[in-house]
Amino acid sequence: MRALVTGGAGFIGSHLVEHLARRGDQVTVLDDLSTGRRTNLDSVECEFVEGSVLDSEAVDKLVRACDAVYHLAAAVGVQHVMQHPLASLETNIRGTENVLRACAAAGRRVLLASTSEVYGKNAKDALTEDDDRLLGSARMSRWFYAAAKSIDEAFALAYHQERGLSVVIVRLFNTVGPRQTGRYGMVVPRFVRWALRGEPLRVYGDGQQTRCFTNVADVVRALVLLMNTPSAAGEIFNIGQPSEIRIIDLASRVIALAESSSEVRLVPYDDDDAYGARAHGYEDMRRRVPDVSKLEAVTGFRPRIPLDQTLREVIDYFLAVEPTAAGAGRV
Repeated sequence: MRALVTGGAGFIGSHLVEHLARRGDQVTVLDDLSTGRRTNLDSVECEFVEGSVLDSEAVDKLVRACDAVYHLAAAVGVQHVMQHPLASLETNIRGTENVLRACAAAGRRVLLASTSEVYGKNAKDALTEDDDRLLGSARMSRWFYAAAKSIDEAFALAYHQERGLSVVIVRLFNTVGPRQTGRYGMVVPRFVRWALRGEPLRVYGDGQQTRCFTNVADVVRALVLLMNTPSAAGEIFNIGQPSEIRIIDLASRVIALAESSSEVRLVPYDDDDAYGARAHGYEDMRRRVPDVSKLEAVTGFRPRIPLDQTLREVIDYFLAVEPTAAGAGRV
């Protein structure tokens, strides 16, 4: 198969590209390197095109030359979106529309990566794909990302309904693994880096909020299964690990696995360090847990990599790439 992966130099994208190349696919990557890194693809054979999904001509050309499209290109991370809301909206809406339009015109199957952020403040026990989305005030830039990804989903479903586009939508719940950085507010790499340096692990709020974390290898496996499942077209699927953990417990777990001397420090949300919350408007959710029964029913998939293994992989990654900084805080 000839596969196009937009955002393929990013964290999840590069792992997907590796998986596809290993199984023998011809892979083309489109990435503007705004958040991805070319070095993420050093170990894989693929065609790399530095460019943006906002370039409709480039997108049209690349889509016509492939058999299937994994659309992962997006502005990522709560911190990045809050600090660059306009550029994030343009990339996440106009860029996605370019990809969907090109796939519909060329008759190509496409997988659209969305996010659990679309559920907003809905804190029910296990979120299903048809549950209500409860967003906060339109003045809170935290919700710009959720609104944009919801529009992406609406575009995809409309193209499926009116033009027969074979599209699968996935909502990702906190994907974690090697190559993920903490530059854009991702909690696990931030915790790991602080622990390895012996710095305090800053937990925002009271730390009682819970999240679910999924190993990137499990996520990639689910993406490929869905792309290869014809009955998944026109559907939305949660991809996540349904086991939740309190953030304060996650911090303690990272400290233990990293054999670190760090301590946990609670930071109020109105602190200037909390994603720039005071300047940009921040609102957190108490919990977000996926119901993945639909994904299992259609593909047979269930996540199988436990959290401790995932955290060890992230720790080992930082020990390898930052040897001078890492280790200072280990006991």
